[in-house]
Amino acid sequence: MARKGGGERRLDRIDLRRLLPLVGATLLIAGGLFCAWQTWLIADESDAAERTRSAQRDAVRVLGDAFRVHLDRLHKAVNDPALLAILDDHPAAASRLHQALPDARAVDVYSGGLDEVVHADYRQFGYAKAAQLMAALGAGQASPASTAVQGGERRLTLVEPVGAPGDVRAWVWVEYAFDEWRDRFESVSPAGGRLELHQSASGDSAPLLAKGKRSAEREASGLPVPGTAFYMFAALPKAFIVLPHSAVLGGLLALIGLGGGGFLAWRRMTMPPPVERDDEGDDILVADVVRKPRLPPAPTPAPALEAPAAAATHEADASIFRAYDVRGVVGAALNADTARLIGRAIGGVMNEHGLREMAVGRDGRLSGAELAGALSDGLRAAGIDVIDVGAVPTPVVYFAAFHLGTGCAVSVTGSHNPPDHNGFKIVIGGETLSGDAIADLHRRIVERRLPEGGQGTWREQSVTEAYVGRVVGDIAEADRRLKVVVDAGNGIAGPVGPRVLEEIGCDVVPLHCEVDGRFPNHPPDPSDPRHLADLIAAVRAVGADLGIAFDGDGDRIGVVGPDGEIIPSDRLLMVFARDVLARNPGATIVYDVKCSAHLRRVVQEAAGVPLMWRTGHSMVKAKMRETGAALGGEMSGHFFFADGNRWYGFDDGIYAAVRLVEILAGDPEERAVGELFDDLPRSVSTPELRLAVEGGMAFRFMESFRDQADFGDGRMTTLDGVRVEWPDGWGLVRASNTESALVFRFEADTPKALERVKDAFRQRVHAVNDAISLPF
Repeated sequence: MARKGGGERRLDRIDLRRLLPLVGATLLIAGGLFCAWQTWLIADESDAAERTRSAQRDAVRVLGDAFRVHLDRLHKAVNDPALLAILDDHPAAASRLHQALPDARAVDVYSGGLDEVVHADYRQFGYAKAAQLMAALGAGQASPASTAVQGGERRLTLVEPVGAPGDVRAWVWVEYAFDEWRDRFESVSPAGGRLELHQSASGDSAPLLAKGKRSAEREASGLPVPGTAFYMFAALPKAFIVLPHSAVLGGLLALIGLGGGGFLAWRRMTMPPPVERDDEGDDILVADVVRKPRLPPAPTPAPALEAPAAAATHEADASIFRAYDVRGVVGAALNADTARLIGRAIGGVMNEHGLREMAVGRDGRLSGAELAGALSDGLRAAGIDVIDVGAVPTPVVYFAAFHLGTGCAVSVTGSHNPPDHNGFKIVIGGETLSGDAIADLHRRIVERRLPEGGQGTWREQSVTEAYVGRVVGDIAEADRRLKVVVDAGNGIAGPVGPRVLEEIGCDVVPLHCEVDGRFPNHPPDPSDPRHLADLIAAVRAVGADLGIAFDGDGDRIGVVGPDGEIIPSDRLLMVFARDVLARNPGATIVYDVKCSAHLRRVVQEAAGVPLMWRTGHSMVKAKMRETGAALGGEMSGHFFFADGNRWYGFDDGIYAAVRLVEILAGDPEERAVGELFDDLPRSVSTPELRLAVEGGMAFRFMESFRDQADFGDGRMTTLDGVRVEWPDGWGLVRASNTESALVFRFEADTPKALERVKDAFRQRVHAVNDAISLPF
């Protein structure tokens, strides 16, 4: 390099006028390319959705064709004159059919009245098989193809009548391997989305088959597979689109970015070269750059160690700590690490109260064993001895706390929620945790106030036999034998509920009583009338006296009368209250704000003290302990018996079922079951009406609603939400504590009064927020 005055030529500083156009051009071009990519995604979005829907139709056609082949062969076989000649010899007829249907795994023939099925031992015969045959008998026609799990292997099953309509001579039950359907399903490409095969029109149950991207968003309704009980759902591909959904706008932004970037790049290339500067002072010598490199800056001191709280918050998402329990989606907010932390937090509370043993059980969900194991590890790390009572209903876990003398129990359960949910119902020192006690567990995790290094023990101990014996021993011998259909919704109450009812003298017809954590038939939530359709059909088909549905963990029930009418839980509470008060006059009966206004009068007429309280199983139990109440109940189907020494005061759907049977079967007037329910006061009412809202909005809305509510001569109660009563009806709105939703319920003496109450609430709701679209 040339020298100047014996010194080194100096270079000009970086010229920002030359640098900024280069940076701007780069950013604009990158932004233009991104907008061009977004434009392509927007333009392709509808085509991508149509491709997936086309794949959905192809899958329906492929599976429908496969099923039609089997059905045509079956129709041909059952109409064979040679078969009809030997039809009364059921084993011989089954053998001949099996020869005509070589692909079938099993073929059975039963009488036209299915007498041998009605009186079968369903643990040996198969719950799902009995339910399918009974449904066909009730409908008087072939049952749509369904599935069942046999020996851990899924099968496709069909029921076909032999004979003329109204004169069925026999029923043929055929079982095929499900592998053929699985193979045909796998042969269809989901075309960038996802395909799901469900055994319900709602799609609430876990898919039987699924293929494609997990991130795809499933549509609300599916296409039926002809001749079957199956529905094919399409989940549409979800593209990463951040721009407004407008291809024109996206294209315009792309042109602006690319054009602007190109212009700045051109300006940069046409700028004159930099001028060398000879002035001294601020210039940097080349030699200085080469020989004296700039030293790195001094390191910044590390921040104080406050990170553990943030880390713990991440590991234990605050959203899973609910008002009544801990609950979340497995793999998202809830996992084994979270369960371990919760176990340590629970152990810390127990240590402070001098408690040393914990009973742990779980429901039938697929994630239950892992979460229960992790929870137990956390408890043991806190020095707590764990007694694992296995996969049992939640009330059996509660019973274990009394039977084993621990006073503490955790049921790992997602209750009635979808299969990918799970959670923890926690009892410490005989009290079910709720509210601030649940929040305290989260605070302990966030603040790292967690015991560790303990040496707690672990052992397995079943209490199921003791529970069954305790329940059966408490129930008076029935004066008459009732026929009861039990729908467990494939929940954990399936093995225990029917058994207890059989042992107190009922003829039990089980329905969906095989435990399957995917809930393939319907969600195990008896408070939703849609999920009682199978139970209603079965009760009518077999002429049962009663239908009982359990929720996923067995602490709630739903009841159907002999004519298929759903008996609301507040009316059941009237039945229980009359019975309890007959032996315990003056006792307190606790019920939640969603229950009928007639309940107060029924309790008072039976010489009891009615007490309305907040919704939530833990809330009701706490109030019962505080007041010494003999009975409690919720509209959701939780019932709590604490009358004398008969039961323990926790919510138990199985015990509630047998107490109901005891009352109905022991009626001194021997009235039919339907007459006993008809004796209860009637009204016109709605079920619980839920309106999903954005997170946190429900509670903000309720604050504004309470402040602005003016219902004239209506008597307003703000115990839990806002309940307003008039002489001929009442209405309620409250924020759900289990989901982001507003809950409404209305009751009145006449349809006209009901509409007036609903209209009053409509006006007040819209006065607060006129954008809300109400479900009534």
